[in-house]
Amino acid sequence: MKRTLFSALMLSGALLFGACNNDKPAEVGAEGMNAAATAVSDVANPTVDNPNVASETEAPNPNAPVMTFAEAEHNFGDIKPGEVVKHTFSFTNTGKSPLLIENATASCGCTTPNWTKDPIAPGAKGTIEVQFNSQGKTGLQNKEVAVRANTQPSITQIAIRANILPEPTNGPVKQ
Repeated sequence: MKRTLFSALMLSGALLFGACNNDKPAEVGAEGMNAAATAVSDVANPTVDNPNVASETEAPNPNAPVMTFAEAEHNFGDIKPGEVVKHTFSFTNTGKSPLLIENATASCGCTTPNWTKDPIAPGAKGTIEVQFNSQGKTGLQNKEVAVRANTQPSITQIAIRANILPEPTNGPVKQ
């Protein structure tokens, strides 16, 4: 009985010390089990460079186009409920190479941008027309349009503001 107990203790001790040996890497493949998992993870979740953040190693392009707006914000003031208003933002390419707007997206479906599709040469002007539909909206409204272009940074924000007046109510009629 003592011999069996002693053998069991020796076997469990050997297993315990053998399992805790972290000095030797796992013998699975050339780099171990984690290499395969890392490779699969890298393919499934590729690194995406954010064009709006300057890289530590990447220098700004001195020849990049520059979108310079006459005004980056427009306030329509008070408007009636359901009214559709438009404003055209004008800009100049003050950079050294042609400017090309890739896309312009609004922060809300009630705001629709339309922009110059052709490349804008250095020194030339372009426009972005923003239409706002106040249907179903009340009070102060602040809407932004993100303009993606081949500039540095690649996204430029413009904004519109409006105050939608309350619906007129039919009160008591004075007789």
